[in-house]
Amino acid sequence: MDLTHILTFNLALAAAIASPGPAFLISVKTTLTGGRRAGLAVGAGLALVAALWTLAALLGLEAIFAAFPWAYIAMKTVGALYLLYIAYGMWKGARAPLAPTDVKPARHAFWQGVAIQIMNPKSVLFAAAVLVVIFPPGMTLAQKGFVFANHLAIELIFYSLLAFGMSTSTARNAYLHAKLYLDRIAALVLSALGLRLLFGK
Repeated sequence: MDLTHILTFNLALAAAIASPGPAFLISVKTTLTGGRRAGLAVGAGLALVAALWTLAALLGLEAIFAAFPWAYIAMKTVGALYLLYIAYGMWKGARAPLAPTDVKPARHAFWQGVAIQIMNPKSVLFAAAVLVVIFPPGMTLAQKGFVFANHLAIELIFYSLLAFGMSTSTARNAYLHAKLYLDRIAALVLSALGLRLLFGK
């Protein structure tokens, strides 16, 4: 493994993080409604589990899913239902004005980020596919640990920058003016992702 492998992995990772998936949407929504601290916390939860999925792929968890398909199906089903549950809450609360009760403690935001990522077993399969293409076989345990730490750092940097950017008064005011439409669009996107996870192969 050399610097070229890490740079290639980081480019692929940046593209994956910035795509409008459930992690990105939850990070933006949490920051806009709960503030910077909540945004940093949910980002930390998302980053930790995403990096752990990569570590799991490096250690061969995708082989376990292949050997025990029921485990993958069970995790995928629970994850899809969780996304649909969040989407339902967003749609239902789209017309409700923001109130102090909308501001969740940072600890709650962190565990929400953990739950979002851990309920998506496709992440480990995606990570495994990317890792096989980018990294050479026969990596040492230390090299795998470095890839994990690198992934965690990239995710933390991204979600921290997102939290700082979306916690400004300008971003919050823009969200408040378009809350109904933004919440419902986000709910539809999460629903589509949940249904795709539930019924897709």
